[in-house]
Amino acid sequence: MEQKIRHLLYSIEAIGGLIVYDISSRLGFARTHALVARCPVVKRRPSEEVTAGICTAVAEASVWYVKRVLCLQKSAVTTWLLRLHGVPAELVIGCRPVPLQSHAWVEVHGQVVNDRPQYQKFFRVLERL
Repeated sequence: MEQKIRHLLYSIEAIGGLIVYDISSRLGFARTHALVARCPVVKRRPSEEVTAGICTAVAEASVWYVKRVLCLQKSAVTTWLLRLHGVPAELVIGCRPVPLQSHAWVEVHGQVVNDRPQYQKFFRVLERL
């Protein structure tokens, strides 16, 4: 029962985060960039299930969200929520020159948590927030 309640709360936070991202992105990428860069890691002792629970909630919320959610939005929201729950998450933005492609994902202690780990190999990191 407690796990279902936690999942529901993470899902509500994920939807709220997607809405906040949409509002901030209308003010320009610099505003969204600043929100992620300035979001501190809250001093908590997260359980091991926190990272997986938040990543799952954001992925599910992205499916049901009113607009299409791209990797940058999903990763920014995941980073915010993980940090708010005490997990030292990093938003990573990378690109591949040929064929030109960009992607964003989240890492915790150097491990990709919300996507496939191959992105670390195939994409050159442009920025870590």
